[in-house]
Parts: sequence; C-alpha cells; structure tokens
Amino acid sequence: MERLTTRLVDELRSGNHDSFAELVELYKDGVFAIAYKILYDRGEAEDAAQETFIRAYTRIDTYDPQYKFKTWLYRIATNVAIDRLRKRKPEYSMDAEIAGTDGLTYQDHLADEAPQPDAQVVHREIRGEMHEAIKQLPDKYRIPLLLKYVDDLSLKEISVMIDMPVATVKTRIFRGREMLKTIFQNREGFN
Repeated sequence: MERLTTRLVDELRSGNHDSFAELVELYKDGVFAIAYKILYDRGEAEDAAQETFIRAYTRIDTYDPQYKFKTWLYRIATNVAIDRLRKRKPEYSMDAEIAGTDGLTYQDHLADEAPQPDAQVVHREIRGEMHEAIKQLPDKYRIPLLLKYVDDLSLKEISVMIDMPVATVKTRIFRGREMLKTIFQNREGFN
C-alpha cells in the first residue's frame, strides 16, 4: 500500500488531482476512526475527517516523503479532532436518560451485531465500562493510549502524529494504563 500511496502523492504533486480521490478512498476509514475515538460523536468525526482531507489536499506540498503518508495524514486528523474537542460545547452523555422513555439511554439505541442475546449483554457491559473508564482519562493520556492499542500505531508514529518525543509518548501510555487499572480496581466488586 505504501508504493501505491507514494505513486498517488507524486501524481497529486504533479497536478493530477484525480489521484487525491484515490488517497481519500484508501484512508477515509482510518481518518474517521481516529476522529471518532477522540470526539465520540459520529457527525463531528465525519466533519473532522472531511476537514482533515481538505487540509491534506491544500498542504500536500508540506508532506515529507521520508515519513509515511499515513502518519502525516493521521497527525492532521488528530490535530483537527483535538481542535474540535477544545471548541466543543458541553456534550450530552450516551448514558443520559432519554426524556419520556422509562430509563432508556442513548447507548441503548446503538446498533450491536452480537448474535447471542446473553453475549450481547456481556459485550455491552464490558464495552460500556471500558468506554466510561477511557473517557475519564485526561486527553493527554487517552489519545496516545487509543492510538497505540486501538489503531496499533508504533510509538514513533504516535510521536510524529502528536508532535511529542517518543519517551513522552511511552510515559503517557504507561500512565494511562496505570490510571485505567486504578479505575477498574476501585470499582465495586473488582479484584
């Protein structure tokens, strides 16, 4: 995929603007995933992904081929999402009760593709607990942790994306994991 990406970027820099559509197609899911993991809102994540591609298109001349295009693009996506997060008005909670529904929450309306009802309940509980625990982490720990364990990026790639030394990234991931352990250990009945 790197060869294809390199060819498409070269074509785009040479004036073939159609190659950008192919780049978008290759990376749209990853860019959306990065934005969603930071923003926790589908609509905002879609807007952030679109803004990411606009910035990448207008700044393609700043891309340094010595780095992976994916890392450069994901760094833009991370920055766009973080900017949106900072500007965001207070949000509603997915666990907030929907008025007039006898206790149903927004989380209850999310589609879940688990085939077995009992597995679905367990999966929802675990996912909900993990989601809540991760949301409690400060952004400076949550974002590197998600990039490492959800997006499976290397420490170097994360370092480039969030413009931070590798040692700092490593420390923040470690501290984020320790904070998650503490959160789960402090929950009632968890040993």
